[in-house]
Amino acid sequence: MAGASLLTLIDDIATILDDVSVMTKVAAKKTAGVLGDDLALNAQQVNGVHADRELPVIWAVAKGSMVNKVILVPLALAISALAPWAVIPLLMLGGLFLCFEGVEKLYHKLFLHEEAKHLDPQQTTNPTEIVAAETEQDKIKGAIRTDFVLSAEIIVITLGTVATASFSNQVMVLVGIATIMTVGVYGLVAGIVKLDDGGLYLAQCKGESLFASLKRKFGFGILKFAPYMMKTLSVVGTAAMFLVGGAILTHGIPVINHWIEHAASTMNNGFMQWLLPTLLNGLFGVAAGALALMIVIPVQRLFKR
Repeated sequence: MAGASLLTLIDDIATILDDVSVMTKVAAKKTAGVLGDDLALNAQQVNGVHADRELPVIWAVAKGSMVNKVILVPLALAISALAPWAVIPLLMLGGLFLCFEGVEKLYHKLFLHEEAKHLDPQQTTNPTEIVAAETEQDKIKGAIRTDFVLSAEIIVITLGTVATASFSNQVMVLVGIATIMTVGVYGLVAGIVKLDDGGLYLAQCKGESLFASLKRKFGFGILKFAPYMMKTLSVVGTAAMFLVGGAILTHGIPVINHWIEHAASTMNNGFMQWLLPTLLNGLFGVAAGALALMIVIPVQRLFKR
């Protein structure tokens, strides 16, 4: 009897693990797009950090990201059980914050740099540093804030995927997705930002063999490619703020969401049917972020006074 009970228990555990594995795969597919945006955003956040400090910054952001997951997973389960109506409004607030951060970055880059040029040179020897310089701690805090919003979206999407599953399965899938997301994203970010170091190592390989020569050429190729990739990730990361944040907002406003879907359905080309909603979500994100910035800047100046 004991042996039969043990086999039954093992069979039940195997069935549960199989169900969790299937649900985790489905959730991972649905959140793949957001994970891609998360990767681009986090690689962009550490852009400009001194080479010796890149990995410590990534490690600090990864630890903050894990704390975010520790907060978000039980919070999502509690809200889903006690106040499911609050999930969408909270998610929309996060989407608006992403759009606001994206517009704020553009505002600082386009306008505050110009203002710095017209400052009184007697006030400071380097006015640009006062207006636009970001400390390492600022980058870490900004990356963790952005990660919080993206993590919340991924966890909500995952929760929707396992909504009909048992509570224990929901917990295991959410914890699994949160762990995979953190390790995978920040592992890839670390690899991306240290790509130039790998290229330098290969470029310095010694030897006269064909293999050594190929390694040196490959290393020099990486060194030429890495700066362009980081610049591209910086642009993609900022665009991802508008695309992700705009998509969250439009999906939370049924009238706009239906209008975007209808506009996409009128397209005869399959590629345009995919591209048009993405562009419209991004434009809506820019508009929402600009509106939020127009409200925040006067309030900030009022408090400074």
